Amino acid sequence: MDTPTLNIGDNVKKFRELKGFTREQMADYLNLSVSAYGNIERNKTDLTISRIQQIAEILEVDMSQILNFDASQVFNITHNEVIQGTNSKVENNHNVDTYKEKYIQMLEADNLRLKKMVGEV
Repeated sequence: MDTPTLNIGDNVKKFRELKGFTREQMADYLNLSVSAYGNIERNKTDLTISRIQQIAEILEVDMSQILNFDASQVFNITHNEVIQGTNSKVENNHNVDTYKEKYIQMLEADNLRLKKMVGEV
């Protein structure tokens, strides 16, 4: 029986993108090369608890969120429909618009926080 694997790297990437950080910025914050940081996002590096905590602090999220990221919880998406097929399209603009709006709000809040940090506000 296979043990389920955690996709911590995928989760780190999702939060990094949500926060608007580049791979280069994350690598710099973690004192890693961009290549070494990329290995984290590609799940090629086994992370220690202390490294996950460090990443969580940089991304300003709880460590448990990185370990158990669920987009539906973050964005409160409850009615996603997935249609499988070669020519199928999912026309669910409400969910897409909700996601975009919350993503924009998160980026604007982080932008303001960063401006305050560098004294622009």
